[in-house]
Formats: sequence, structure tokens, C-alpha cells
Amino acid sequence: MSASLPPRSRLVADALAAAGITGGIRVLPDAASTAAAAASALQVEVGAIANSLVFWSDGEPLLVMTSGAHRVDTAALAKRLGRESIQRASVEQVREATGQAIGGVAPTGHPAPLTTIVDEDLAAFEEIWAAGGTPHTLFPLTFAELVALTGGTVAAVV
Repeated sequence: MSASLPPRSRLVADALAAAGITGGIRVLPDAASTAAAAASALQVEVGAIANSLVFWSDGEPLLVMTSGAHRVDTAALAKRLGRESIQRASVEQVREATGQAIGGVAPTGHPAPLTTIVDEDLAAFEEIWAAGGTPHTLFPLTFAELVALTGGTVAAVV
């Protein structure tokens, strides 16, 4: 199956396999580059979509895995984390940090590990879905698997 995936998604699939996450990457016929589009395509609640948002904070990329049901409060999160500021990363910064395009950023498969925050609200869902490296790919996992996969810190992001 991995051979039929786009190259970026194969990197993600390899990282998932190494982590023991067995859900597999699903390739969608249409791009699902927003949480609403992904939820509609998968017929799940928008809150069960784990958006991979890349920010720039104190001179480094910061990956925030947030529920698709809400927006990250960057000022509150910066204060909670003891950071000077958190700002949306540019398209170029996202690509450099993750090797992936906005709308398809996965929580793994990056050139180097990223400091990651995992939205505590995702814990409410038995199964969550994250992008698989492209806007056409997604995969299921549990909250615990997401935290372990990313080495993330669980926090409120709103």
C-alpha cells in the first residue's frame, strides 16, 4: 500500500509503522485541506480532525495539533508556555520545517522533530484523524498515539 502513496505520505506511513500505529493512510479523491472539508469527506465531527498548524515562536517552528472545532489563541498559548510570542509561520517556514505543504501537514514525517503542543480537547474523541503529508491524505489514530507519536505536550490551546 505504501508504494501507491505520494512521496510525502510514504514518509509519514513509514513513521507511523515505526511507531506501531496501524490505521493506515487513506487517500481521498478530493483535497481536504481544511478541518471542515476533512470532516465532511470522512463523515466525522469536525472536532475529531487534528489540524497540524505550524507557528513560529521564539526563533523556532512550533507544531500545534489542534481540534478542528476551534482556533488557537496564540497570545494565551504563548503565555501558558512562557514564550515571547507565537505567530503563524509563513508558507516557506512551514515547508522548511515539515517538508510538507499547508493543508496537508502531518504530525510526523518531518526532516527533524518539532516541538509539539497537542490540544487537550482532542482527548474527547475515541478516534481522531490527521493529515498524511498531502491535502489528499489522512489517517486515524487515538489521542494517546498522537501524543506518543509527536512527543507532544498536552495543553489547552484556546
